[in-house]
Amino acid sequence: MQLNAAVKGYPNHFAPIDLKDAGAQGWQVLQGDLSFPLAVLKTSALQHNLDWMQNFCKTRGLDIAPHGKTTMSPELYARQLAAGAWGISFANVFQAAMGARHGVRRIIIANQVLQSIDLDSLSDLLREHAGLQVYFLVDSMAQLRLIEAWRTLRKASTVFTVLLELGIEGKRTGCRDHQQALELAQAIRSSSAVQLAGIECYEGALATCNHEHDRSNVAALMARVQKIAAACEAENYFETDEVLITAGGSAIFDLVAEHLTPHLSRPVRGILRSGCYLTHDHVQYRQHLQCVGERLNLRETLRPALEVISVVQSCPEPGLAILSMGKRDVSYDLDMPVPEWRAQLGDARTRGVPAHWAVTALNDQHAYLRFDAQTPVDEHPVVGQLLGCGISHPCTTFDKWRWMPVVDDAYRVVDAVSVNF
Repeated sequence: MQLNAAVKGYPNHFAPIDLKDAGAQGWQVLQGDLSFPLAVLKTSALQHNLDWMQNFCKTRGLDIAPHGKTTMSPELYARQLAAGAWGISFANVFQAAMGARHGVRRIIIANQVLQSIDLDSLSDLLREHAGLQVYFLVDSMAQLRLIEAWRTLRKASTVFTVLLELGIEGKRTGCRDHQQALELAQAIRSSSAVQLAGIECYEGALATCNHEHDRSNVAALMARVQKIAAACEAENYFETDEVLITAGGSAIFDLVAEHLTPHLSRPVRGILRSGCYLTHDHVQYRQHLQCVGERLNLRETLRPALEVISVVQSCPEPGLAILSMGKRDVSYDLDMPVPEWRAQLGDARTRGVPAHWAVTALNDQHAYLRFDAQTPVDEHPVVGQLLGCGISHPCTTFDKWRWMPVVDDAYRVVDAVSVNF
């Protein structure tokens, strides 16, 4: 990727450079060397999170195929794979193709694939990339018939490798009961278009941070997974050398991890798909990981790595400051951004913000920072000041950027990643 004037956060008057050269430019964010607003990733937190999750999986005999839709960043996939990830998960064929073009060789599409144009693309992708393994989800006879009809119409020889999805009543996709799932597994076994490699589910919709509720509901879901896996093995419905059992969002993955390796006669590979662990956040996932820490008796879990930095551009009335970031720059679907630090342009370090500072609303390009105007002047924002905000839900901050600098703890740019939504 080239950084140039067409990329938000890159100054218009800078000469274009390759993304890979960003870390050699000597940029210092606190000196104002890049344009604001600016989303940045802190390298120390990224490395901590990579190490923490890899250790979590290793000590439990599990693998991870982190959900790539969180970041859509090949450079971050490379870090995850280098840290031991088994593969990368995606939400659709478009995303999977991007991963394959950038060297991902094991892919789980954690979704149904059924449109002819997507089956065309996936078949072509498998031909183009030697050694590429792709798994996608099947949850109905109707979907299976569409795949078979595509194969007949195209006179294709492709045999897709699939995972049987179990679902939760009232939630997303997936078979709702055991008999439906078993009948579908039998039909997959009889089909020449697909082969069954394992079982998938998604438990994230159950997360409440109520330990008793979450534990019992996850245990019930995973008992269904284990029951259907045993039944499929007994009927010889699996057609691969090892069986994949995969689940795990980013909220209650510790509870899923207890149930991912049922005892079957053939090898079983338990795979988590948590995606938000890499960058974490300052609100939603921080709350969930506090609950994980309580269940596992841990003092520390993950660290927030993603921040959006903006400038105080106006203080138009007492108690209100307007920031230079808005809905185009930062997530707001779950919670407002959280002020974390402030600095004057040129400062060597940041300092914390008063507890009464809060972002209360966003427009397209503006954020409303409310503060207590009765406090000492030193506790008031001032025009031109930098403000670093934590975010809630990394997925919907990444999709607003085409690149992000990676910074050290002093906000010196040491690397950069591309974003490909």
